[in-house]
Amino acid sequence: MTDLLEQVRAREWFYTFELPDGSRTTTYHGGELDAIHDTRWKLLEHTLEGVYPGGYADLTAVDLAAHQGWFASRLAGAGLRQVTCVEQRDSHVADSRLIAQVQGFDEMRFVHSDIFDLDAGELGTFDVVLMLGLLYHLENPVGALRLARTLCRDLFVIETQVVPGMSGMVDFGSYRFVRPLHGSFGLIDETDETHGPEAGATGICLVPSVEALTWLLRKVGFRDVEVLQPPEDAYEQLRYGKRVMVTARV
Repeated sequence: MTDLLEQVRAREWFYTFELPDGSRTTTYHGGELDAIHDTRWKLLEHTLEGVYPGGYADLTAVDLAAHQGWFASRLAGAGLRQVTCVEQRDSHVADSRLIAQVQGFDEMRFVHSDIFDLDAGELGTFDVVLMLGLLYHLENPVGALRLARTLCRDLFVIETQVVPGMSGMVDFGSYRFVRPLHGSFGLIDETDETHGPEAGATGICLVPSVEALTWLLRKVGFRDVEVLQPPEDAYEQLRYGKRVMVTARV
């Protein structure tokens, strides 16, 4: 264990992990991004407490694009029976494994894959599916939501940046065929940043409006879609609606 702790302490991390000896990891952003992770966790923890008041011992979860495993390790620490991390970057998978070893979370398992390369039938279904900070890096957000529905047997929790919405009616081929808008997507260019550890794989990003996201969740098969109310001390983007955290049920 001492050697593993030394490996963790010897470098900087994206997340502030609390280690078994009471120390914390050093981040390469000086803690500036801790607030967003803390807000996500507060909302997730509150949701889980409400949905599963009897405890988590029988629950399984999957974290899609788990990064360094911060949320997955939090779920393991909360007592879930099994937590699966899906992550496409080699370095993030290695980081997650190291953190799981240091914290003694044998219930964590790891799948090294882009989410669109997953065999959903082989991976199975989960009580809880997480998609935090991923959707706005994708060029196929609808496909990602369909995948989440396939993997989910109860609760889906998603957090994403959102863009301003559009509403109204449009001529859809002719003035005689008019259709309502159900939200909108913003096109963001990350094509020069795909090498970065927090960027998307292709760099072409379609970011939904809140209306588009909630409409799509219902259309791909979820019910009871709810935009969560952030706490008063929430990260500023969540507090002012530039990001949202949404839950949905199967």
